[in-house]
Amino acid sequence: MAVDRGEVKKLLKEKGLKVTAQRLAVLETVASRPEEHLTAEEIFTLVKVSCPDIGLATVYRTIQLLNELGLIDRISFDDGAVRYEIGSAPDREQKHRHHHLICRRCGRVFSFQEDLLEELEAKITATTGFAVVNHEVKLYGYCKECAE
Repeated sequence: MAVDRGEVKKLLKEKGLKVTAQRLAVLETVASRPEEHLTAEEIFTLVKVSCPDIGLATVYRTIQLLNELGLIDRISFDDGAVRYEIGSAPDREQKHRHHHLICRRCGRVFSFQEDLLEELEAKITATTGFAVVNHEVKLYGYCKECAE
């Protein structure tokens, strides 16, 4: 997935933040690996190739900032690691992020895009007045290889 540098620069400037090569590199790294669900340390290792002077603390601060802006999402697969993926900012057209299938045996994570909860969300809104704006689904089981 490509990052629209112009939109990112505009967003950062609107928030009174500087546009830096490090911020763009971190965001582009996460966006370039949508299926990998990277840890901060993995992002650091990848970004260091294009920004050799970047420090781990800068990567952590940048991740936090990009997460607050909705440009990247923080996720946990209950494996003790915090991971990151390209975000689903509230002002984007995509209403919900993709969901995850997590294999209990091998630990692999698969993403899927189907949003099967729209009817449930509509019912919740109709019966309670609660307007759902996002949700996260994690399904645990066994991948095809592990189930055999």
